[in-house]
Amino acid sequence: MAGMLELHDVSLSFKGVRALNALSFNVAKGEICALIGPNGAGKSSLLNVINGVYRADSGDVVFDGLRFEAIHPQKAAFLGIGRTFQHNALFRRLSVRENVLAGLSRHGSASFIENILRIGRDGAERRDFLARAERIISFLALDRHAEKIVSTLPYGLQKRVDLARALVAEPKLLLLDEPMAGMNQEEKDEMSRVVREVNRAFGTTVVLIEHDVGIVLSLASHVVVLDYGRKVADGAPDEVRNNPDVIAAYLGTVH
Repeated sequence: MAGMLELHDVSLSFKGVRALNALSFNVAKGEICALIGPNGAGKSSLLNVINGVYRADSGDVVFDGLRFEAIHPQKAAFLGIGRTFQHNALFRRLSVRENVLAGLSRHGSASFIENILRIGRDGAERRDFLARAERIISFLALDRHAEKIVSTLPYGLQKRVDLARALVAEPKLLLLDEPMAGMNQEEKDEMSRVVREVNRAFGTTVVLIEHDVGIVLSLASHVVVLDYGRKVADGAPDEVRNNPDVIAAYLGTVH
């Protein structure tokens, strides 16, 4: 299977503390890859390197054939890397539809003057963006909530809005930072179904961080385990499940 994402010896430090340590692995196009590991293992830092929030100290990333040492988040979004964050970064006073439309803000071609005066490319672009937003809102079953202010929605629905905003730009690679954090089991099961359906319907490659190992083993086809910024396991869920290094990382035991 062709590669969508490759990491080559990526290292990252903060004030002398090593967050990522010569990390290398590949993610195949169209797969769901889960990053797991204890708190502080470097999982979110890794996503931040991939989409340009952080610049690695060394190493490089290859995304869909393009190699880079560092990338600006706006360029990453333009190239096809979508991202959600652990804590919802939604515009709480805006509606669901307005939040989803915000996911297209970096993809417009109309100039500032055209947007202000509503001339030139502005009209066609607005219609296109609205149609794309409506398709994603419908796909994620948010239709009846589209006009609601996002802060009035239950937490599980807010996470789905966050996903819709990342998905509306039709990314090739979708980075999900704990999309099920704070959810009860029913909400986790529903979000798992949604992620699986996104992957199936759009062919989107997904890299997600998740602490619920049961969810990971049922959802992901590829699991990478981190501990203190090091890769301790990389493979299919069944390969990772009984890996002694994984058990040691989670339980703090020595084997």
